[in-house]
Amino acid sequence: MIGIKPDISQAIAVLCPEGVWAITEEDYDRIDWQSPDVEQPSKSAIQAKLAELQAEYDAKQYQRDRQYPSIPDQLDKIYHSGINEWKKDIKAVKDKYPKP
Repeated sequence: MIGIKPDISQAIAVLCPEGVWAITEEDYDRIDWQSPDVEQPSKSAIQAKLAELQAEYDAKQYQRDRQYPSIPDQLDKIYHSGINEWKKDIKAVKDKYPKP
């Protein structure tokens, strides 16, 4: 989930994939738990999982920022301009968004 910012719903889905619930405005106090046979995760468990998901999301920020041209565009660049021009384009992205 590189591109999706984590939220309470995501945390609940990871903690209780078999659970069914509805949530209003991403509010912990407005979770309508609809699975009587599945224990609802506690607020602290949801908060802990959300923090974990947020840390994973933050760690992958450079991947979201690093936008290379599409493969067809890259191949077209190589064909028309040569490998050295293609390398310059790719290096510009790598320099702008270095790996942490």
